[in-house]
Amino acid sequence: MTARPTRRPSVALRPTAIGAIAVAGALLLTGCGDQTNEAEAKQSKDSGSSAAAAPLANLLPEDVKAKGVVKVGSDIAYAPVEFKDDSGKTAGIDPDLADALGKQLGVKFEFENGTFDTLLTGLRSGRYDIAMSAMTDTKDRQEGVDSDTGKKVGEGVDFVDYFTAGVSIYTKKGDDKGIKTWADLCGKKLVVQRGTVSEDLAKSESKKCGKGKKITLEAFDNDQQAQTRLRAGGADAGSSDFPVAAYAVKTSGGGNDFQLVGEQVEAAPYGIAVAKDDAKLRDALKAALDAVIKSGEYQKILDKWGASEGAVTEAVINGGK
Repeated sequence: MTARPTRRPSVALRPTAIGAIAVAGALLLTGCGDQTNEAEAKQSKDSGSSAAAAPLANLLPEDVKAKGVVKVGSDIAYAPVEFKDDSGKTAGIDPDLADALGKQLGVKFEFENGTFDTLLTGLRSGRYDIAMSAMTDTKDRQEGVDSDTGKKVGEGVDFVDYFTAGVSIYTKKGDDKGIKTWADLCGKKLVVQRGTVSEDLAKSESKKCGKGKKITLEAFDNDQQAQTRLRAGGADAGSSDFPVAAYAVKTSGGGNDFQLVGEQVEAAPYGIAVAKDDAKLRDALKAALDAVIKSGEYQKILDKWGASEGAVTEAVINGGK
């Protein structure tokens, strides 16, 4: 913040003094303008040099290449896929992969936080260039269909698939409430993150339960809120994608809060979501991801976060069913 200068009494200026000040002011403004233009030119040159040095920069759309930035919509509360570390920095599988993609394409991937169920809306409106947030690639999302109602709600998106994950159930440690499978959730209370496959699966499973034994479902804006609810005894179980559930079991309360129960189900690909009319960016991301996989950097990232089980051998466009 700029400090306000001390107020001085007004002084009558002679015409010659006024003229001198005007000339000085003009020179000052001209100098500032030159400096601004030089800074902008340098930034553009640096961005261009970075892109030129990157092996796959020529695949990007011209507007993205010129900006030097890919804006990423993400729910940054889903460790270890994306989360804020102790220093407040965005960390996890997705940010590390995005950095690797950026080196191939000569651009910077900038993550912007948003609630999960609004990311595709933000993508369609142009707020983000892509959405990268442990998002499962499904036919409904590809086609813009609401999973609950089956009605068309948007034009849909394309996905560049980069990981495979199933859905897991977890409970408080030492208190599984007799839950081993999804069928065991009938008559129980489950906490999930809103807009996720876990929520869709719970709604579907609840329809199979006997009368008076439906699954009581409580959905939250993010997975951390769901974990807090379960930790406090406000539910019988929680559900999220396997790498997220496994990470919570390993880290929450020093590994003393939760336990996984049963096997992961509904294994499906995570995809980077791209607008339907942005095929050039989509294809550039696919090529960059294939290069990161081939280089071995992809495997190193997954190993770092204990997520090697979900590794893929190549990027796939719209592989979700």
